Amino acid sequence: MRSIAIALSVFFCLASALFNHSTCAAERPNFVIVLCDDLGYGDLECFGHPHIKTPNLNQLAATGIRLTNCYSAAPVCSPSRVGLLTGRSPNRAGVYDWIPEARNPRPDARDQVHMRDHEITIAQLLNDAGYATCMAGKWHCNSRFNDPAQPQPDDFGFDHYLATQNNAAPSHQFPENFVRNGKPIGKVDEFSCQFVVTEALQWLDRRSEKDQPFFLYLPFHEPHEPVASPEALVAQYRNVAVDEDEPQYFANVANVDAAVGRLVKGLEEIGKRDDTLIVFTSDNGPETLDRYRSANRSYGSPGPLRGMKLHTTEAGFRVPGIVNWPGEIEPGQTLDTVVSSLDLLPTFCRLAGASIPSDLKLDGTDVLPLLADPAAQRPKPLFWIYYNAINEQRVAMRDGKWKVLAKLNHGQFPKLQNISDQNADRARQAKLTDIQIFDVTQDINESTDVSSQDPERTKALERKLNAYYKELTAHSHVWPTPPKKATDASR
Repeated sequence: MRSIAIALSVFFCLASALFNHSTCAAERPNFVIVLCDDLGYGDLECFGHPHIKTPNLNQLAATGIRLTNCYSAAPVCSPSRVGLLTGRSPNRAGVYDWIPEARNPRPDARDQVHMRDHEITIAQLLNDAGYATCMAGKWHCNSRFNDPAQPQPDDFGFDHYLATQNNAAPSHQFPENFVRNGKPIGKVDEFSCQFVVTEALQWLDRRSEKDQPFFLYLPFHEPHEPVASPEALVAQYRNVAVDEDEPQYFANVANVDAAVGRLVKGLEEIGKRDDTLIVFTSDNGPETLDRYRSANRSYGSPGPLRGMKLHTTEAGFRVPGIVNWPGEIEPGQTLDTVVSSLDLLPTFCRLAGASIPSDLKLDGTDVLPLLADPAAQRPKPLFWIYYNAINEQRVAMRDGKWKVLAKLNHGQFPKLQNISDQNADRARQAKLTDIQIFDVTQDINESTDVSSQDPERTKALERKLNAYYKELTAHSHVWPTPPKKATDASR
């Protein structure tokens, strides 16, 4: 343990751009991830929302780091969560789109989709390194939730879990679908995010080993539909709202902020605040208003970004990011460093002294050197393939200041919710076409395609895009479709 602390201390003292010189003796920190659901890049006061008040998150940002180039692993919920937990592109795990509950076999094998038991998660690696682990909130990493037919949260390193398969039902108010360690608990008398924080704080209080480091994964359901918010908060936003639904959304985000405030206060009360690293972010961009029947309260904001959730343009997966660690992180920083939820696993493992299997193919990277040196470059670009994108570009890459988009087969490739043995070859053989390139450091809303300005640069980025596409599709899990039933020739 002492060797870990010394190694970390040396690193912190060297990283003067990020860390406080006065606290160069860090022990292994505790970790908390607060993951919102469908929170847009522009939905927080500290990220520019004109109406929503988020004083607790403002304080976390003001006393930590506000990340302006923070990306999720996918532009939709299930693959984004799998990517965060594993540090790998969710395509490698075979999670290409959101996961519906399994009922009947489907032609595209989507009923089979789940995070398979051989995937290695942050929780497992930290647990192996001596951390207590707890998950409370939205799981959404399998189609057969609370069913032994598929792995559940406790199969991925969580000592304790409180979870739902997908959204809080019937809404965020008094949800009825939570399961605690395999046992349904029925209706609860709190709003979802508040109940999740209550569970986390109670778990911390019940632990017998109070000095054992811990990892909390808190994937809130908010502000995903169906949106429901406390009336006292809703009333504060009616005078700036366009209808009766908009203040419900504003209040929903404000309730998230209040829940984070309770969490921080709870950590302070048990004396764990100073040695706890908190990461706050979102699983993808904001939902489009009225995209489906019950999305009538989806007033999320992409801020200056183009697109929304389900897009491969920036708003699909560029999300708010806040990192806070009192005493270790210099306060008041805003960093433009490109980071991803994929980076949490390797970064946390470094800080915890946890071993990562040498043969584990990661797409994320340890971001400590990147945060300490703004001139440092990621060892590999961020790369996404989303076959069910609303926009025509199904492939995207962020490489330095460049955002690269591509269609598949000139936009003629069909939308797909899953990759099975019926369509895998077609996906692997698809051609990346109609390349667009944007300098998103100067053109945040991707308004000016610069692909024609420098043909050599375009060719180089196109080669890189094709290489990553080939590698990822070659190593993505393919689901087997059920054999067709034999027909009776006599009928």
